[in-house]
Amino acid sequence: MLPAWLRHRLNQSHPTTLLLLSYLAAIIAGTLVLMLPPATVSGHISLINAFFTATSAVCVTGLIVVDTGSYFTLFGQGVILFLIQIGGLGIMTISVALFQVIGRKVVFQQRMAMQEVFSHTPREDIFYLLRSVLFFTLSIEAAGAVILFFYWHGTVPFTQALYNAVFHSVSAFCNAGFSRFSDSLMTGQTSLILNGTIGGQIVLGGLGFPVVYEIFSRFFMGKSGKISIQTKSVVLTTIGLTMAGILVILMSERTLVSSLGWKSGLLTSAFQSITCRTAGFNTLDIASLNTATLLFMMFLMLVGASPGSCGGGIKTTTFAVLTTYSWSRLIRRKHVNLFSKTLPDETVSKSLFVLLFSLTTICLAVFIILFIDPDHGARIPGNRQFLSFLFETVSAFGTVGLSMGVTPELTLPGKLVIIALMIIGRVGVPAITYIIVGGAPKKGLQFAEENLMIG
Repeated sequence: MLPAWLRHRLNQSHPTTLLLLSYLAAIIAGTLVLMLPPATVSGHISLINAFFTATSAVCVTGLIVVDTGSYFTLFGQGVILFLIQIGGLGIMTISVALFQVIGRKVVFQQRMAMQEVFSHTPREDIFYLLRSVLFFTLSIEAAGAVILFFYWHGTVPFTQALYNAVFHSVSAFCNAGFSRFSDSLMTGQTSLILNGTIGGQIVLGGLGFPVVYEIFSRFFMGKSGKISIQTKSVVLTTIGLTMAGILVILMSERTLVSSLGWKSGLLTSAFQSITCRTAGFNTLDIASLNTATLLFMMFLMLVGASPGSCGGGIKTTTFAVLTTYSWSRLIRRKHVNLFSKTLPDETVSKSLFVLLFSLTTICLAVFIILFIDPDHGARIPGNRQFLSFLFETVSAFGTVGLSMGVTPELTLPGKLVIIALMIIGRVGVPAITYIIVGGAPKKGLQFAEENLMIG
């Protein structure tokens, strides 16, 4: 039972603040549980490593500092799985659902927080959407677990096959990228069942619940009306980015693809293109990929998933707006039009701000990591030290989880920087900036206009 003053303070909090506090509370609780002796094989884990693991799980990132399968016991892995589930669905989604089950009243702040999570949904549809989200999530995870169980059944004992299936199904749909295997999914590199199941769940989890809800309502429930610009943008951008990723990997990794054969090479390229935007599973050795491939992967990780989904990044809709805006400027069009609709100037300026804030945050994070430990790069083999740090920070900000193997080698300050990036990436740039500077527009003096030379 919370003290009265704390309940009052929370009730007065803005929804974005409430969202951030809920994530922080889950991370702290997860950290404390992971530090319990039964959670690890050795009976001990450092505070920073437990904190890092809990943050990565709640923020559905997948970056790790210790091997999940060998370092944590089944209890510890279960804790991580639970953190992934509540982090993927959203703490506010879980809490509102529980309140409805036990008959407690959902306060206005919680209702508005749900509106923040499902920003494209009318307020009157929030609770119906909530039930749909829970049903859809559990159904997809259960279906994925059944398929994965039969994939592993016969190669490992029954209980282990079942646990592997449930763990990876939840991790895939929530776009977490946590795996019980030290090499992620590289042993199933050429398996159509494994790649198809995990890849399909990643896509569904990354589209965003509002988009999936609209598609399901439109095509399976017979609801009439036009498909929204939000859904069109998300679906087409997702398809376009995935196809672009496949082509880049096929061309940049020609030697690797040819060694696998064209069918397996295409399958591997498709899976890696899907997962490097949101999830963090890998069927290729990331550190051994060509620089061109890694650079394009960083671009995909920066874009990330879609609004209202389990993933991070600047979001597919932001990328769609920026691309459309750039094209409009190129052809000297006054307005930014998308799917026969004119986008408000506020939407365009917000997209530009999200991109600028994201790039600045990533650059600042890389600078801090290099500054606080200038000799750290010398401990990384090869001549790609800067690329490795940049890849890691983009992966953290996009809550992707792909790694070139740098994360476990980071010092304490470096791990704290990555932790901060994961939280920012999960909560979202708009919410973070609102918490920092407030949401009320600042009124100031408007002076006479004067142009500057640009470019």
